[in-house]
Amino acid sequence: MKIAVLMGGTSDEREVSLSSGAQIARALREAKHDVVAVDTVHGVLTADAERGLLDEGVRAAPPGGADLAGLDESHTVALTRDPNLASVDLYFLALHGGSGEDGTIQALLDVAGVAYTGSDRLGCSLAMDKEVSKRLLRDAGVPTPDWLVGPRDVDEVESALGVPVIVKAAGGGSSLRLLLAHDRAELSAAIEESAGWNDLVLFERYHPGREFTVGVVGDEAFPVGEIVPDHEIFDYECKYQPGKAQEIFPADIPDELAERLRALALDVHRALRLRDLSRVDFMVDGSGGIWCLEANALPGMTATSLLPKGAQAVGVSFPELCDRVARLAWERVQRRSF
Repeated sequence: MKIAVLMGGTSDEREVSLSSGAQIARALREAKHDVVAVDTVHGVLTADAERGLLDEGVRAAPPGGADLAGLDESHTVALTRDPNLASVDLYFLALHGGSGEDGTIQALLDVAGVAYTGSDRLGCSLAMDKEVSKRLLRDAGVPTPDWLVGPRDVDEVESALGVPVIVKAAGGGSSLRLLLAHDRAELSAAIEESAGWNDLVLFERYHPGREFTVGVVGDEAFPVGEIVPDHEIFDYECKYQPGKAQEIFPADIPDELAERLRALALDVHRALRLRDLSRVDFMVDGSGGIWCLEANALPGMTATSLLPKGAQAVGVSFPELCDRVARLAWERVQRRSF
């Protein structure tokens, strides 16, 4: 197939997206596809630009402010008419956060009449909005921590959820805009900081324990992985800097717990109308209680990201994984239902 890999975007997850996209493009070529790499901000990338992205990796701190100033991806649909993209069969989405993951780009591609990988605008928007997704998970019988929606004051949050408590943006990803407030003073500071996020704020009951993740591709849940971060929570630095977290696949847990987590991951994938791929994160507390933290409609897709590590645990290489995702989308084209 001729495949265009869309990456970059204008969110504070731009660097993660570029890293994912460059590695996906290389993997798809290894799987014998004809590939064009596209930054939704700057257009088709040269071979030198792609190599630069592969060498750069992801910095310890996310881009923001001046790094993102002036970036514009409003011309994304026009990219589909670029001569370099003539006769593209499929668009492989490697976008994270912002309009690349909230359903906006997916809606534009639907209007343009082109096929693409991953969830459609509905699934993306449901998974991206953590408050909406938690309501759907609760209705589907999937356990998720109790929460409140801001704005709230310290007394309201402490009375309903206690401390420590998680404070996070409803539309965040890559563990950005995620805080753990241990006491009233830290909660007050977190409330003040979150007022500048320009997003709906969630306060979520904190369940300390072991963190697990399950990747889903098609209708298959991959082996459970355990995340052991250097920091108290699995933050941006622990996710993307080498040596900052242990990621153990398969997790060293009883078979019964592993099967329960895999089954719940499939329940979440279906409840949020996701398709092709997703990654679902869980916490298991000291009493054995399972809590679904969130689902990712477009999870990180570098060769060392969590979903590819889950695939590798069952013998699926990174090029094979990327090829499988592309073929799931292509099957929809064949059914005239993309």
